[in-house]
Amino acid sequence: MANNGTAATQASLEKEEGLYRIGEVSRQTGVKAFVLRYWETEFPMLDPEKRANGRRLYREEDVQLILKIKRLLYDEGFTIAGARRHLREGGAALEDGAAIPPGVGAHQLLNRKLLLDMRDSLRAFLTLLEKR
Repeated sequence: MANNGTAATQASLEKEEGLYRIGEVSRQTGVKAFVLRYWETEFPMLDPEKRANGRRLYREEDVQLILKIKRLLYDEGFTIAGARRHLREGGAALEDGAAIPPGVGAHQLLNRKLLLDMRDSLRAFLTLLEKR
């Protein structure tokens, strides 16, 4: 077990390198840690640095990508496959907000968002259970 001085030194080195632990990224982005781990399996471009001890360290670019994924999934109603394709294609398609079909009301968007959140949470739980 490392002493507190070593842990503090390691944490300060990570800050100097601009790296963030999964808990910090979770708090910054409002995305649960288990969802972040799940997204790593679904979005190959989300690839945090993994240290020998298994700790994930996210770069600022990773944090920005997480925020973009969150916006695509939760705000714009993309599916995971659609968001992955959108990011892979450089975000050119549907950038002007055309992801929301005409005539869709606010209550429908909220219901869709709730269902998408539930689906992603259930998928993340399933992924965690399958790894055991």
